[in-house]
Formats: sequence, C-alpha cells, structure tokens
Amino acid sequence: MKKIALSALLVAALISSPAFAQKAAKAAKPAKTEKVNGASVYKLQPQLSTLGWLGKKVGGQHNGTIQFKDGDVLVRGNQVVGGTFVVDMTSIKNTDLTDAGYNAKLVGHLNSPDFFNVAANPTATFKITNIAPIKGAAANADNATITGNLTIKGITSPISFPAKIGVNKDGVAAATGTATIDRTKYDVKYGSTLFGAAADKAIDNDFTMSFNVIAKK
Repeated sequence: MKKIALSALLVAALISSPAFAQKAAKAAKPAKTEKVNGASVYKLQPQLSTLGWLGKKVGGQHNGTIQFKDGDVLVRGNQVVGGTFVVDMTSIKNTDLTDAGYNAKLVGHLNSPDFFNVAANPTATFKITNIAPIKGAAANADNATITGNLTIKGITSPISFPAKIGVNKDGVAAATGTATIDRTKYDVKYGSTLFGAAADKAIDNDFTMSFNVIAKK
C-alpha cells in the first residue's frame, strides 16, 4: 500500500467562528457553551479542516486526501486540553494519479479488505489523551506533543506526534501537524515484508497523515 500521512490532529492560522451553543428551554435565554470537565467544547469545522495521506513503496509513493466527519476540541482557558475526531473512511481520494482508471483502481484497493475494509469500517477515530507542551518551541514551530488513541478497522492503538496548536480570542482553536502511523498495528498488512511481501515489491509499514484542524466555539 501506500504509506499514508494521517497526519496529525489540530492549525497555525486561527479564525473566528459561531459559538457552539445549546439552546435553553426557553428561546429568550442566552445560549450557553457546552462544558466537559470544566472545559469548553469547540466544534470541529470539517469544511475548513484538511487531512492528507502519504504512502510509500519501493520505487514510488502515492498521496491523497480524506475528510473529517465530526469532532470536538476541548479548551480550558486559552489551552487545548483534549479532543475527539471522526474520519470518514469512505472519502479516501488519490491526488497524484492523473489517469482515471489507475486512480480508481488504487482507491478501490485502499477501500478493500486488503487495506481499510471501508465497507465494514466506514469511520476511524482519534481521541486525545494528553497534550504536552514543547519547551522552548519557536514561534512558528510545533509547540506540543499530542498523544491519543487511534482506532482503525475497530483496532485501537496509541500514537504520539508533534503539532502546532493554539486558541485565539475570537473562539477558534486550531492545530496543524503530521502523524506517522504504523499500519500493521491496525491489521493493514498487505505488501508488508513483516507478513511475507517480497522486498522488491514492499509497501512501507508506516504512512503519514498531515492535518490542519479548525474548531469553533
């Protein structure tokens, strides 16, 4: 397969957004921001967020996109403290193959049981379990290490990756980064030398996901 870049889960450019609010029993009452363990819930904006993948093999590579379906970011004060994200596995696209036939063949193979078995597993999820600041991070560099549980094909395994995250005064949380994922931990074994693939036809076990996440209060 192709080493896919799942890159990463939260952005450098922060923008404003409508409040994520709950309606009170009476319309006359003001909307209130949802709270979880004292943290405000910011709603993921799938139309403003991006997720790209990169997969490598002997002699080449492929890349493409996949879409977020839903998600929440937890913010306490001006700090991101948690979050949960749902990825729509049925939205896998390839962006490097210009031949329509080869493109469709690759996407079909990625959707098949050889890889992500999308018919049986239409979503993947990532839940943040810890965010650790990177001390001395430069202004435009990654400033945190995100750790969380990634679930693909119903199998959950922890991952960690660096990211640049932030919250602005207008109620926007953003994150950008790249996550490296070992696909074999999620029963995606096709083309892996660990499971019998010939070395000259091998597909890297790791793929990367690059992400740009926008969530609004």
